[in-house]
Amino acid sequence: MAEHQTVGEAIRAAAERLGATSDTARLDAEVLMAHALVASRSDLLLRYMRDPAPDGFAALVDRRAAQEPVAYITGTQEFFGLPFSVDARVLIPRGDSEVLVETALAERPGARRVLDCGTGSGALLLAVLANLAEATGVGIDASAASLAVAAANARTLGLAERARMVAADWRLPDWTGGVDGPFDLILANPPYVEDDAVLAPSVRSYEPASALFAGPAGLDDYRNLIPRLPALLAADGLALVEIGYTQADAVAALGAAAGMASRLVHDLGGRPRVVVFSC
Repeated sequence: MAEHQTVGEAIRAAAERLGATSDTARLDAEVLMAHALVASRSDLLLRYMRDPAPDGFAALVDRRAAQEPVAYITGTQEFFGLPFSVDARVLIPRGDSEVLVETALAERPGARRVLDCGTGSGALLLAVLANLAEATGVGIDASAASLAVAAANARTLGLAERARMVAADWRLPDWTGGVDGPFDLILANPPYVEDDAVLAPSVRSYEPASALFAGPAGLDDYRNLIPRLPALLAADGLALVEIGYTQADAVAALGAAAGMASRLVHDLGGRPRVVVFSC
């Protein structure tokens, strides 16, 4: 970054540089500048554009130019209107997953007990609990590091008393032993990416592989998880499972083999996104 640049000039230069590797170069530059200034993006655009650029901005741009995700650089990602702390221990929550939360809230507004399988940052569970004042929930994950992030987010959002984080690995035969059902809602966004899938470098190089990849067809974790869901569901409970857009039939078949009925929910782009299971 050239000396004596204003905030506006530094943003323009950063956006030009990031354009080689990012489809959202201008937005990336603005978000990183707001982070460097400890300001909101709206305040940045309204109040700071003629101020001197802060010294720390160049280092942030260097990290983004190396394709590190913006959310990891700033340490935060908004999901369902809530701020979540994220780092390389957890997958970054995506807007596509909000359809799962929307469906859960619309179809079981009276849910009292919620289970989130593969909780990661806690985004699904905590977004649901934030909108169901009477509900409590359990988030499970095989990663102790992920559970630490989820627990911290629960405290930040004022939900620690209603959200319990539990170590559980559905690849093990007795993983449900520490998970006391039944649950009115089960949420799951398990790994579902094929091992040889072509991913953006910002995803493959930075986000945790254990939260992404699930065998040659991306179905390994579904095969372990789905057969155990009926025993965890309340009589009128629902299990909502996020899928890759090509996996609807295979995942529905796994549910049928476990004795569950299913239906499909599409995201805003019209792609299959969530399979809803019921017993």
